[in-house]
Parts: sequence; C-alpha cells; structure tokens
Amino acid sequence: MEIKRHYLSPIYFAIVGAILFTCSAGSTTPSSSSAQEASRQAPQTQAKAATPQLEAFRYEIADLADKLIPTVVSIKTEATVKDNPGGFFGDDFFDQFFNFGFGNPRQQKPRERKQQGQGSGVIVSSSGQVLTNNHVVEGAEQITVTLSDKREFKAKVLGTDELTDIAVIQIEGEAKDLPVATLGNSDALRVGEWVIAIGNPFGLSQTVTKGIVSAKGVHQRGIAEYENFIQTDAAINPGNSGGGLFNLSGELIGINSAILSRSGGFQGIGFAIPVNLANNIMNDLLKDGKVSRGWLGVSIQDINPSLAKALNLNPAKGALINEVFENSPAEKGGIKAGDVVRSIDGKAIENANDLRNTVATLRPGGNAEFEILRDGKTVKLKINIALRDEHNLAGAVPSSKDGKKEQSASLWGIQAAELTKAQKKEAGLPESSGGVLVTSITGKSPAEKAGLRNGDIILFANNRSMASLKDFDSVFGENSKTIVLLVRRERAQFYTVLEK
Repeated sequence: MEIKRHYLSPIYFAIVGAILFTCSAGSTTPSSSSAQEASRQAPQTQAKAATPQLEAFRYEIADLADKLIPTVVSIKTEATVKDNPGGFFGDDFFDQFFNFGFGNPRQQKPRERKQQGQGSGVIVSSSGQVLTNNHVVEGAEQITVTLSDKREFKAKVLGTDELTDIAVIQIEGEAKDLPVATLGNSDALRVGEWVIAIGNPFGLSQTVTKGIVSAKGVHQRGIAEYENFIQTDAAINPGNSGGGLFNLSGELIGINSAILSRSGGFQGIGFAIPVNLANNIMNDLLKDGKVSRGWLGVSIQDINPSLAKALNLNPAKGALINEVFENSPAEKGGIKAGDVVRSIDGKAIENANDLRNTVATLRPGGNAEFEILRDGKTVKLKINIALRDEHNLAGAVPSSKDGKKEQSASLWGIQAAELTKAQKKEAGLPESSGGVLVTSITGKSPAEKAGLRNGDIILFANNRSMASLKDFDSVFGENSKTIVLLVRRERAQFYTVLEK
C-alpha cells in the first residue's frame, strides 16, 4: 500500500502565524482571559459527563472476550503422508534419472513425512468434548489441544461427519471442570447483527475479531455437501477453522469453517456452520457414532422467475420436484413431478437447498407433513421418511408413472436422458448419431470426480455406442470398477474415466 505524505507551503505558515499574533494581541483584558479559561474548562466538563457511557461501550467487547476466550481451544494435528522424492539429485537419483523422459518402469519410492496442521475448537462440555470442523482433524494420527491457560492435552476423535464438515473430539487427561460455551439459536439470527469470531489464525492463539452477520442460508459454495452457512465479515483466516462465532449475548451461534478469497487470506467474506445444525450432528455422533439422515427420493430444483410465472407462484418460493424415484417415500406418499414443496411440518421451504437440508434433519421412520402446491391448489401429504444410505442412493430410479424417458446410474453419480433431434442439431451431431444427455451429477461421485457436467453428451462407454438409454443402462449396470467414456461438450470431444 502506498503511503502518501502531504507537505504544507511556507505561505500557509505565514497566514497561520498572522492569525495567532492577532488573537494574542486582542486577549489582554481580564474578562477575555476569564472567557478563555471557561472555554478550556467546558470541554473537560462535557467529557467527564460522557465518561460512564463511553467506558461502557469501550469495554463491552473486551468484557465479552474475557468470558468467551477460555471456551475456545487451539488444535494441532500430525499425520504421516507419502510423496515422491524431491529434487533431481535426491536420494533416489538413479530412479529419477531412468524415469526422466524414457518411460522406464522403475518407480520412484514414495517418501513418508510428517505433516502438521492447525485449527480451533469450542468446548461444549465441562468434561472436555470439543466441537470443531472435520477438515481440521481428518486423517490426524495425533491431536494436541491447547487451552487458553496454555495447558496442553492429547485428544481423540469421537465422531466426524464429512457431509457437513463437523467433528467432535475428546480432551484426554486431567482436564476437568472446563469452561463451556453456551449454545444459542442460529435460526433467530438477523442479517446485520453484531458477532465476534474467536480462534487461532496462523497460530496466533485466542484472536478475537468483530463484524456482522452479512447473510444467512448461503449454499452452493462447494465447501460441504450440506451447506447452510452464516456469512460474516468478522475476520476469519487459516487456523480459525473450528473456532466459535458468538453473538453479543455471549452465545455460540456458529462454527467458523471457511472463507471466500482470491488471495488465500481474509477478504471480508467468511462462512460459519449454524450452531443448530452443528448441535444436531454432534448429538447424533455422540449417541450413535454416525449421522442418520432422512431420504425422500426426489430430484429437485430452484424456481427461477420464468418458472414462477409459468406456475403462477407469488412469491417465487419453494422447491420444484422434477423427478420422483421408484419405491421411494415420495412416490409412496403421493408426491409427483411438477409439485412445488412449500413447507415441511410447518417450516417454510425457500428453495431446493432448503428442502434438501430440511429432509436430511428428519428422523428416518417418522412421518412428516408436506404442503404441496399442485396445479395451483394446496395439497397436504403425510410422508414416511426413509434412511438415506448407499442402498437407497444406488437404487434410485425415476418412476415410470411420471412418463419420463430417464434412467439412473446413481452408483456412479450420473443420470441421463435420450437426445432429441433438436439437441443433436445444437451439438453438431447428425440425426443418425447415438448419444445420451447427462441430466444430473451427484456431488463427490465418480462422475463429478471425472469432470462430467450437466449437458454433456456421452457417445461411447467402454467402446460401446450409446445408441439409446438401454445401452447406457446396460453398461452402467455391469459390475465394473472403471468405465471409459467418450464425451462431447460444446462441439468438442474428449475421453474420461469413471472409477469406483
């Protein structure tokens, strides 16, 4: 940053000197001297009168920080990782020499090294249970927790949930009667509300930053599979992950998780996992060692302005059902493609992400009341929610009752539909060409990892022409660990490989 200095000219000093000389020459009378004394005393009197209010404001955050800092801990981790030998003249010089551009089958021996990480956590029980992020402790072979009083303890993982990036660890040893954070209600947060973040950015322990709630319900950031973030401009940096976001009542309302940045450092946009979500995940992990999520069995999308106009929706809120899977809770409960979900058990559904997160929190085996908008009329349905598991996801096939020409290969994380003549023409393919259109990709699936996108056209799979969905279903239904695809995207073609 350039620092600009401003210099004053000699003329300026001459003018100021003349003014001061004139003022001093006219202030020789006693009455004038008394007025000057009074004017000097007035500001002091006013300052003293405002002192109690100023002092209260001055120390409000400081008093809160004194109370909350002991509930936040520093977490250091250590893990063994393997990588290739570094440097051309490294320990395995001859391996590197013979591998240098000649395709020699001799392989470089992977090296093992210790990798250290750091983050933060919030104490949620006096016996030493700590709430943090999954990515802080994932793969850790050794975890060290440092309290605000500098005492260090080993810790172990009690449970993790990768889909929400939440983990719970237990401090071991003689750590008793620890200070505990008070859990607030993140649903009651308001945009613009003051918050403070406490953590250990860049290893700087017990750092406090202040800001406001910038937004709520932030999703589609690619940070976790289930996203419903609180956005804040309270400074969050590497090392803050797992630390606490508190309101001015001293209540924990979020677990700091990530930042949006082009530089790698804080740029005014930080994200925290709402404490209500984190608390539900923590309770499941402590009770069952895993998280049980509800499953409805539908494909959904947001309602854009065009859809809202066509469906006569005002306001444009809710989640549009575009597929119902066979034998799913949705099909059994009477949900149809084209329905718009407006609420679940009285909770308003704002968009597709809201529906997805809400269904995930429902107890498998229990009933939930769905308010549906269908053909302009409100319909209420009782749906028996199933357990979200790999069996359900792999077996999810669009219901034939909806008349859709779609098949599912959910184990690979991909769904496809037959190409229309117009789509072939748009892609620059002849009418006689085969191919199936990719209509849906599941997050963190083999299809997503291979780089597939919605709108891609699969021409060949394992050297078989995709003349129809029957061919597609046949190849993807085989018991294979890899599928080689020839894909067409925006009139260009490339190969990619799906791997289980």
